[in-house]
Amino acid sequence: MAYRAGFEPTNNAYTHRFGVLPGDIDELGHANNVVWVRWVNEAAIAHAAAVGMGAEPLGRLSVLWVVRRHDIEYLLPALLGEQLEALTWAHSLRGATSLRRTLFKRDGHTCARAETTWALLDAATGRPRRIPPELLTAYGFDGAPADEPSA
Repeated sequence: MAYRAGFEPTNNAYTHRFGVLPGDIDELGHANNVVWVRWVNEAAIAHAAAVGMGAEPLGRLSVLWVVRRHDIEYLLPALLGEQLEALTWAHSLRGATSLRRTLFKRDGHTCARAETTWALLDAATGRPRRIPPELLTAYGFDGAPADEPSA
């Protein structure tokens, strides 16, 4: 995926900090590509909890998020012991779909960029479900489907 200009965090982006651990390293001496996918997921889960939409609130709404697609562009390796930050935000929420962006940084340098398409499912039926107003509001949207957060 070619990343467009403007892949910059919004004002309400969440920052998730973590370290590169021995189990993250592959035979090439840097973080394995599968680990980057895990980090995208961990940042999204932490962000959801921070805005009050972790597992319990989603359970009360009877919904759950599943990944439909991950796109990651690797720019710099992550090495053992380094401290990284993942800046993540909901870029758009529409229908039953969320496009989340994540920017991984180390000492101000971009290591990777990721876009993840999430689908919201009804927990009972497993079928797609329109994003409810509570979720839109929690992620900084005005309660109606939109491409950009409200001001």
